[in-house]
Amino acid sequence: MVVEKKRITNFNMCFSTLAEQTEFNRSIFLSGMVTDDSSNLLPGLPDDVAKHCLALVPRSNFPAMAGVCRRWRSFIRSKECITVRRLAGVLEEWLYVLTMEAEGQESRWEVLDCFGNKHRVLPPMPGLSKLGFGVVVLNGKLLVMAGYALVDGTGIVSAEVYQYDSCLNSWSKLANMNIPRYEFACAEVNGLIYVVGGHGVDGESLSSAEVYNPDTDKWTLIESMRRPRWGCFACGLDGKLYVMGGRSSFTIGNSRFVDVYNPKLQTWREMKNGCVMVTAHAILGKQLYCMEWKNQRKLSIFNSRDGSWKSINIPLAGSSSIGFKFGILDGKLLLFSVKKDSGYRTLQYNPDAAPGSEWQTTEIYPSGLCLSSVTIKA
Repeated sequence: MVVEKKRITNFNMCFSTLAEQTEFNRSIFLSGMVTDDSSNLLPGLPDDVAKHCLALVPRSNFPAMAGVCRRWRSFIRSKECITVRRLAGVLEEWLYVLTMEAEGQESRWEVLDCFGNKHRVLPPMPGLSKLGFGVVVLNGKLLVMAGYALVDGTGIVSAEVYQYDSCLNSWSKLANMNIPRYEFACAEVNGLIYVVGGHGVDGESLSSAEVYNPDTDKWTLIESMRRPRWGCFACGLDGKLYVMGGRSSFTIGNSRFVDVYNPKLQTWREMKNGCVMVTAHAILGKQLYCMEWKNQRKLSIFNSRDGSWKSINIPLAGSSSIGFKFGILDGKLLLFSVKKDSGYRTLQYNPDAAPGSEWQTTEIYPSGLCLSSVTIKA
């Protein structure tokens, strides 16, 4: 037992040293220490201990580690790796921002940390350049789904789904959705991805919904909403799917109805007190934060437990039409300007701060205009 503990300590020290290096020295491992034919992830160690050692390495080294052997690559990209890192308290939180220069050049994903440092630009998204696509995070991975593309003057509605693995720094293709769509709502609930509504291949409005299971890489149609809905957004709260905003063929103008799907009962129900014309939304803790188009000086906050809303003022000087996109880092809400304003500094809202000091400014901001953002912990 003493020898085993000493061996584990030695391996932890080894990987702690690797964690301090800027680049992972792949040649050390290719020299024969680890091969695809090894019966263990690390020679001389049980796999559960070896997995703990591998999981302690900083995430920036994972792409190089994945090139060592297939077993390492399989573990690094698995849900188990994230679970081990969470239990060890070494999860890293990064903000992935889809940004575009003011001149309207092609968009790109870039990665920011909680200090505002830009780590890298992601490899270009595969497939056609699209609008109206969905973005969601599942098991530490970024999914970009469906959307509308214009090719040689012809509109194409996609059902394609691509996944970015933040640990391997690479894109891969997942199973296509059953129904091509754009301007739809999407969200993760209980480890599954739901997509709802939007427009179809002929521009028709959709009420259909489907769910993706990452374990089977399969999309399954579920019960449709009561009415077609498009331009809406979705979020997962308390194990349920909430669909808000946008337009519906059964309402005049923008809809205040909230469609709620219960995965356990596989049924929809309806609420009547949602937001309309939401330009930004984010889940922080167990609350939904929304920005409505008509009022850029207030945050609307939804509590799913009692279905209530409250508003808080945004300490914003000057134009009230500046517009925002949201980001979340370190338990705080970031408000990125959607207009180029040299005098604007990113506003930061901390719901856990002492009364009167919830709002601060921060130097965290993308290199261009923020089109979308997600937070990944892995």
